[in-house]
Order: sequence, then structure tokens, then C-alpha cells
Amino acid sequence: MSFVKLEQQGPVAVLTIDRPEALNALNTQVLQDLDDAIAQVEQSQQTQVVILTGAGRSFVAGADIGEMKGFSAIDGKRFGVRGGEVFLRLENLAVPVIAAVNGFALGGGCELAMACDIRLASEKAKFGQPEVGLGITPGFGGTQRLPRIVGVSKAMELILTAKTIGAQEAKEIGLVSEVCPPEELMDKAMELAKAICANAPIAVAESKRCIRKGMQTDITTGCAFEAEAFGVTCGTEDKNEGMGAFLEKRGEKHFQNR
Repeated sequence: MSFVKLEQQGPVAVLTIDRPEALNALNTQVLQDLDDAIAQVEQSQQTQVVILTGAGRSFVAGADIGEMKGFSAIDGKRFGVRGGEVFLRLENLAVPVIAAVNGFALGGGCELAMACDIRLASEKAKFGQPEVGLGITPGFGGTQRLPRIVGVSKAMELILTAKTIGAQEAKEIGLVSEVCPPEELMDKAMELAKAICANAPIAVAESKRCIRKGMQTDITTGCAFEAEAFGVTCGTEDKNEGMGAFLEKRGEKHFQNR
């Protein structure tokens, strides 16, 4: 993978978009490398949480305008479909994905962050969907995920004005959950990842699945998903371990992912 680094730190996989000379802009090769990295995570028996970040001063500054400028309508649709597939694959990973947004997260970069489950931001981070100012629409899920995260009115405002916002405003509208100094970002992300890893992996995965599926359906169907997941987890050895630790008043737990 030329433009994506995958580093395993115990149960945490750190994915870094590594094309800093282009502010980590997404082109066809970067999307392929990201897809390959996600595939490796899917096959990993070790990974319980993923942290996704960018090299240098950008998370991902957007899709590569140099590549897109020559696109025909057919090329554009193909590129949008490809990016959408990769982002959905990331979103649908069984393990949680934390975006550590270290700088620019514009266009495809904002869309990439929104495909993650939790977003932390550096104080230097910038967010936006500037596509209409370039004569195009968001192409990797921005029109779908942004209103689901921040509400329709705010999403309309951000997308239709092509406005860029800072990290603090992103937190205020619910786009990110925490803002921290740049030098603390990866430590905060790792701290959060380790807090997730301390819990039963099957229960974490089933909880993520219920939230993701429930957001796409009505409350009755969503509660049915939850009841099914609750039943699944009640049949696990980790449930016995977790409840046993509670009843025995011991802090140490030994979850085995089964």
C-alpha cells in the first residue's frame, strides 16, 4: 500500500492516510490502498478498534481535484460509486473506528471522517463540504451522512454554502465528540480505543451493529435488532465472565471474544 500505513498496536490498528505532499487527497490509488487496509483489518483476529488519521497537517483535504478535472459524467459516477463502496466497507467494519482528525477534513475527507463511528478533532481541524463551489456535489456520502449526524437544516447550510467550520463549531453541532490540542490527539484516541478494548468484543460489535442498522430504520425494527443482539450476547462465555466479575466484586475481567 503506497498511501496508507497500517500499524498494529496490540488490539488497536492505526490506519494513516499517507500522502502529505497532496494533503492526503483521495485519488483512485488512495481509495484502493484504503480498501486493501480495511480488508486486512477484516481478516485480523487481533484488532478490536481502529484509529484512522492523516499524515502531516491534513486528515484528508478532499478528493483529488487534479484527477477529477478531466472526468466525464460516466467517470464521475464510477469514482463516486467506488468511493462510496470503500467508505461503506469502513462504516460496516465489525469493530469500532475512531477518526482522529488532525487537520483539514474537507469534501471527501469530511465524508471519510463521517464514515467512522467516533470523531475526535485537533483544535487545528477544519471541516466542510466545499463541492458546490467546484461545480459538483458531495460524492462519497456527504449528502447522506451529514444530515443524519447534524440534522437536515445544518447539513443543508454547510453543503449549500460550501462553508468551512473549525473544530469547536464541529463539536457544537455534534459532528465531533471531543476537541483537544494537536499534541494530545493521538493519545486521546488511543485512550478511547483502550477503554473500548476493555469491554467484551462481541458485545461491542453487536452494539455497533445495532446502532448502525437502527439509524437506517424505524424504532420498532431497530428494537428487534437489539433484542436479537441481546440474545446473542447472552449466549457467550464473555457474558458469564462479565457478570461473574460483577457478582464476585472483582475488577479484573478476562474476555475471550467467545
